[in-house]
Amino acid sequence: MQRSSDGSNLKSRLKNLPRAKLELFAASLAEQLEAAGEQAPALAVIGVACRFPGKADSLTAYSQLLSEGGEPFASVADPARVALGVPGVGGCFLDGIDAFDAEFFGITPREAASMDPQQRIMLELVWEALEDAGHGQPSARRNVGVFLGLAATEFQHLLREQAPETLDAYFGTGSYASVIAGRISYLLDLAGPSMVIDTACSSSLVALHQACLALRAGQCEVAVAGGINLLLTPEPDTAFRKAGMLADDGRCKTFDSAADGYVRAEGAGVVVLKPLEQALADGDPIRMVIRGSAVNQDGRSQGLTAPNGVAQEQLIRAALHDAQLAPAEIDYVEAHGTGTALGDPIEVHALGRVFAADRPAGAPLQIGSVKTVIGHAEAAAGIAGVIKVLAALEADTLFPHRHLVQPSPHIRWASLPLQVTTSAQAWSRSGRPRRAGVSSFGFSGTNAHVIVEEAPLPSERPPLAQERPRHLLALSAKSRPALLELVGRYRERLAQGEEPLADLCYTANVGRNHFRWRTAQPAATREELAQQLAGLGAEALHEAGIAAPKLAWLFSGQGSQYVGMGQALYESQPLFRQALEECDAQLAEELGVALPALLWGEQGEWLNNTRYTQPALFALEYALGRLWQSWGVEPDALLGHSVGEYAAAVLSGVFSLADGARLIAARGRLMAERCGPGAMVALLAEEGQVQGLLANLPISWAATNGERNQVLSGASEAIDELVARAEQAGVEWRRLEVSHAFHSDLMEPMLAEFLALAQGIQYQAPRLRFIS
Repeated sequence: MQRSSDGSNLKSRLKNLPRAKLELFAASLAEQLEAAGEQAPALAVIGVACRFPGKADSLTAYSQLLSEGGEPFASVADPARVALGVPGVGGCFLDGIDAFDAEFFGITPREAASMDPQQRIMLELVWEALEDAGHGQPSARRNVGVFLGLAATEFQHLLREQAPETLDAYFGTGSYASVIAGRISYLLDLAGPSMVIDTACSSSLVALHQACLALRAGQCEVAVAGGINLLLTPEPDTAFRKAGMLADDGRCKTFDSAADGYVRAEGAGVVVLKPLEQALADGDPIRMVIRGSAVNQDGRSQGLTAPNGVAQEQLIRAALHDAQLAPAEIDYVEAHGTGTALGDPIEVHALGRVFAADRPAGAPLQIGSVKTVIGHAEAAAGIAGVIKVLAALEADTLFPHRHLVQPSPHIRWASLPLQVTTSAQAWSRSGRPRRAGVSSFGFSGTNAHVIVEEAPLPSERPPLAQERPRHLLALSAKSRPALLELVGRYRERLAQGEEPLADLCYTANVGRNHFRWRTAQPAATREELAQQLAGLGAEALHEAGIAAPKLAWLFSGQGSQYVGMGQALYESQPLFRQALEECDAQLAEELGVALPALLWGEQGEWLNNTRYTQPALFALEYALGRLWQSWGVEPDALLGHSVGEYAAAVLSGVFSLADGARLIAARGRLMAERCGPGAMVALLAEEGQVQGLLANLPISWAATNGERNQVLSGASEAIDELVARAEQAGVEWRRLEVSHAFHSDLMEPMLAEFLALAQGIQYQAPRLRFIS
């Protein structure tokens, strides 16, 4: 519909609408305007893993390569590629694409031989990224989506050409594109959406965009997104060279007057995403934030593979709209920047049209392209740019753009608010968050742009009055050599960084899987731990049993309490403190005293009064159980003695913490109010000998705790007489610190009222085995 500048055409159309339809139109328009103003939920990058040319097989190595530069171009394939049957072609290659620990993933050697190296590498990278995110445990990975970009399936052709008669049942699952995501989801038991996306050079950034959409739609709780590109056959190289796309000297000279094409490159990278709000609540390690993204198509341009500047401009504006940001709020753009005489000017002028508005004087938009360092990784190019920006944010540095000697004369540099980052520049935190855009354009015409932002500053954790004196680092692997290699990596990590020892140990112990070959090293400082790992030889590594031993938790009863119990844990362990404070809130009204004051404070003298002893022990044992579970220690069964049964019942799910607190508080109060005082004693003797000492004494047999450990309960006078007889018989005895004769007939006065309360509690089948 054509409309005039003052909207009169629309006005005339509205005048003729019936009132009901007009009201409906107005309501619909209001909803659309409201929705258009809403900011899409931000997403956190909580894990990363990568492999890029120049031996950049980690974020640290990649950051170093981007900072120092290098020449990863090679004109001849390495011997490992020759062994795979890969012909020698020019490009920037990854090292060791033939290496794969098939046994680690439970894959047979025969099946592994038919697997595309792209499948192998991505399987390993997804595993690494999930562990980097602290989601290494299987229980943390269930509702995870997998979104991967992939364009080349050249391994299929290698298998067909070399020995077609050897093609076996694993050929399809080993070489078809779809399986690269499906196998990851299958082997790691990830139940979220799982897909491979091919839009040529923009594949990995489109995959990232799709992952963002899935998370915002609630289709998964966590998403893995990225892409991979390997150069395994010469045919694409030949075709691109004939099309005039490739540089003669093996360098991407992006934005330079000598730009004559790009150099092909291999690469792979993945990031782990989670809604920012949830990541903050869960305490995840937030590396970066994704604010918005967009995908579009060139449509008709000068040719099928020719870029469209108008489409690129519309794409970036759409991504900014999705992020609800103005162009002036972006500091840097990681350009697609392949280094072609046609593509570079079109892209730079599109950036100029978007970012010219309201740009502060003296603050041009910085631009650069990672392709001048590692080459054009095609299907993995977008994720290479995203991880570059992540590395830059963490290094507080914009990395230098390489190979720009004489700026392209086809670009109107003087009139554009842009500057190519040809040297390293400080990129420090300031009054507003640091932000960047990342572009990736496919020669298929599909374009993607993502807006990223620095991670929020970690919230200030309340200072701990006391840190635990020592920490435990538990490391494991599926073989002795692999464990030795892991130990070496942790030695390097300790030498390189300043990560708090508590955080390093916690992530290793809880965020990683635990396998059969293990070592555990206690230490008080980073230096001590590094020294211990340096002296660790193969003989110190142990192989665990095939079947994990069964673990039971026994919660003790009254008599085990003492003033000061739990204080060090309360002051040094946030989760223990939180659990104890949960109990305090449930018990406050009934007790009239705060648990810390009762356990180690000014009311400590009340601790042996059963009204307070029982709730205090219950709270301490519940908090201890929660703490062990947070460390990854889960019991196969729980049982308790007396008071301990109530904590065991709550942790196993028999009833809620609130109901457990009500029961234990009433139990202690009723015993204090309804039952007279009494005493208990433990006799370290066999049952028969104790039976002889009990003759004619009104005493109850409270418990048999062992072959030579009998507990008796009754009135104080009767217990005094039993102790006298025991001494005369030479039997060792120990009085229990109790105020009443628990587990005896003297408890009957409280039973009726307690039973009435217990009948009002809601009981559940236990989630964990509970032995009453």
